[in-house]
Amino acid sequence: MDSFRTGADAVFILLGAIMILAMHAGFAFLELGTVRKKNQVNALVKILVDFAISTIAYFFVGYWIAYGVNFFGSTEVMREKSGCELVKLFFLLTFAAAIPAIISGGIAERARFHPQLAATALLVGLVYPLFEGIAWNQRFGFQALLEANFGAPFHDFAGSVVVHAVGGWAALPAVILLGARRGRYTKDGNVAAHPPSSIPFLALGAWILTVGWFGFNVMSAQTLDKMNGLVAVNSLMAMVGGTLVAVIMGKNDPGFAYNGPLAGLVAVCAGSDLMHPLAALITGGVAGYIFVWMFTLTQNRWKIDDVLGVWPLHGLCGAWGGLAAGIFGYKELGGLGGVSFWSQLMGTALGIMIAVLGGLVIYGVLKKTVGIRLDPEEEYEGADLSVHKISATPEREVSW
Repeated sequence: MDSFRTGADAVFILLGAIMILAMHAGFAFLELGTVRKKNQVNALVKILVDFAISTIAYFFVGYWIAYGVNFFGSTEVMREKSGCELVKLFFLLTFAAAIPAIISGGIAERARFHPQLAATALLVGLVYPLFEGIAWNQRFGFQALLEANFGAPFHDFAGSVVVHAVGGWAALPAVILLGARRGRYTKDGNVAAHPPSSIPFLALGAWILTVGWFGFNVMSAQTLDKMNGLVAVNSLMAMVGGTLVAVIMGKNDPGFAYNGPLAGLVAVCAGSDLMHPLAALITGGVAGYIFVWMFTLTQNRWKIDDVLGVWPLHGLCGAWGGLAAGIFGYKELGGLGGVSFWSQLMGTALGIMIAVLGGLVIYGVLKKTVGIRLDPEEEYEGADLSVHKISATPEREVSW
């Protein structure tokens, strides 16, 4: 029976890993649909190669930092003693690889290809696993300190803060250091529209992400006996809340409509195993409001050219999710208890601090040493021709 249970748990985690792996296609198509046609190929290639680099960085370094486990023994030892650990590695790798996939959307259309791959290796190998180990493996004593002082550790069931806030806040310094796309803001202070190249592809990416998210959240239980339908229903309600508020706030704009469910799902990750479904609906609705309001503010007033709005979507909605778990997780508000708002606040703040400092140092050093931005001619031509020597549109000939 123990062998059967271990095998069943391994299959459960494996299915979750496959669903989240599929989400990376969602990241790719969401970016492809949002950027201009001359950068569509680059969006597709970046997500794939970032995932490959993430795998190497996480396998050799990141997983060891987070969990103190390495895979340098013999194949026989790994098969006999670490089989489930290897499946867990695959599962958690798909979370880690979301960090560069999130950042990719913010820096789209003007970032150099190879420096971004170097940033991916450093973020996934060093920065992300540092906070992952703190939050999910009780490393470095931070969780014990919170529990001793506030009665409960920091709670993030499926990564509102660990994955999304870290990715979104690491993207912010990268976006600022890169600067806006040429022509995005005019000298007189007006905002020049760069409309999405394909609403159908944008919608496809959002749908793929939404479906895969139920593996992201539900299978974060990691064992069959801990799997809970409450997580699925809460994810559903948050998705719906984010969608409806974003549609209303965004005045039926399809870009907001399809990012609304993602905002809700980002926010509910942390407390999806604790909240009442009505609280999840509110959490998702607030996240939808945050995304539309802050995306508009950053793009139009602050002149921060975050192409896909990854800082509002992942950074701010993820931080809200961490706090929401500390509000709606209380029994007095319909939750299951076992949380502390102050622990949620401190944990969220630590995740943001690590992400911002990591992103600032990595992208700052790369900018000073090798450069992180395409030159004006390359940016004008588009990353497809400048980097990959091919266009996504067959009517445009490529000269070699």
